[in-house]
Amino acid sequence: MSIEERTRGRRDAIGVGVALLNRLAQWRAIDRLGLRKPAERAVFEATKTGFRTAGALSRRFSAASKLTAPSRLPAAKGTGRFDLTPTGDQQMMVDVVRSFAADVLRPAAAAADTACTTDPEVLESSAELGLSLIEVPEELGGIVTERSAMTGVLVAEALAHGDLGQAVACLAPSAVSTAISLWGDETQQATYLPAFTGSSVPAAALALLEPRPLFDPFELQTRCTGGLLNGVKSLVPRAAEAELFVIGAQTDAGPRLFVVEPDHPGVTIEAEPSMGLRAASLSRVILADVPAIPLGSVEDYAECVRLSRLGWCALSLGTARAVLDYVTPYVNERTAFGEPISHRQSVAFMVANIGIELEGMKLVTYRAGSRASQGLPFAREVALARRLCAEKGMQIGTDGVQLLGGHGFVKEHPVERWYRDLRAIGVMEGAVLV
Repeated sequence: MSIEERTRGRRDAIGVGVALLNRLAQWRAIDRLGLRKPAERAVFEATKTGFRTAGALSRRFSAASKLTAPSRLPAAKGTGRFDLTPTGDQQMMVDVVRSFAADVLRPAAAAADTACTTDPEVLESSAELGLSLIEVPEELGGIVTERSAMTGVLVAEALAHGDLGQAVACLAPSAVSTAISLWGDETQQATYLPAFTGSSVPAAALALLEPRPLFDPFELQTRCTGGLLNGVKSLVPRAAEAELFVIGAQTDAGPRLFVVEPDHPGVTIEAEPSMGLRAASLSRVILADVPAIPLGSVEDYAECVRLSRLGWCALSLGTARAVLDYVTPYVNERTAFGEPISHRQSVAFMVANIGIELEGMKLVTYRAGSRASQGLPFAREVALARRLCAEKGMQIGTDGVQLLGGHGFVKEHPVERWYRDLRAIGVMEGAVLV
């Protein structure tokens, strides 16, 4: 399909939905995926000592054209009503992503968790979906004409219903393309965004978290001095294969974002196997006198932290919903003393509480996403959503394991994996962005 044809398709009334459905129809790997078990891998094997590698050899990014000014998406228009119903375009996109999550991510989840990596064919298929285009302006090759943080929330939620770890791996490049779209100058947009809108989307990652207790994203130990970065970033998805990083670092004026190409000899990747999110291939990134390009301002960094936390809240919704969808039929079908265990009040109330807390998490997360899309202040809403999703998400994971009894402890059932993944919501910073 030519650029002109794709552009005309994006401007149709169904906009984003058509673009994604076209990509869905072009999947080359979908027939090979389905229920096919990913091949065994040694990459990121869960050892205590881990291993180190040099940064991935990066493609050479260069500006194909010169922009006179950075392109920015306008805020979405509000309706004036408190209505969180997805638009027609958003619903079509969510339907496509939900099918991908159910047909591709869910069957591959157990193998990806064991291998500590997501199957390359799954990543290729997610890239063909156009996830990295959701926040890229149409004039730069994206598929949107206005700010779409709420769309990002819905997509992240739908992906995480399939598997949270693989969802993070699939969304990692879009965090970088979104950051450059929102805060990059004209040179950065012209240099880096074409790679994310082309046929070969680079592996990329947003790295904010650092390996220390009580981490505060606004008090970073990674520093930029004289244009050089020094420090360590933790739990970075797909870092060993990344061709581009956006990294948070402290400056004299405050924390800022920086663009880093990992082919510099000062970039070292260390495997960091974790309790959850194992399919995201989490690693530690060690920086020693690495040249960096500033991205945005101190204020933009603060917005990046909030939008990243919003993304993690959205991911918690999808996985918490997966827990509820799994335990409900289980307690109705599992019998003890001649009747379903759901007839016991303690069991019924626990399932009901999962549903109640999930609706509360969804409400505050959607409200924060809606305000972000409209360009309204959303710091308070994100703070509420993060607190609720971190606390109740972990509780939902715990209750899911409890409801399955002994089955909740074994890998035959996916609830133990969801329990481990949901515990990341209150810990992670960066990695995803909406």
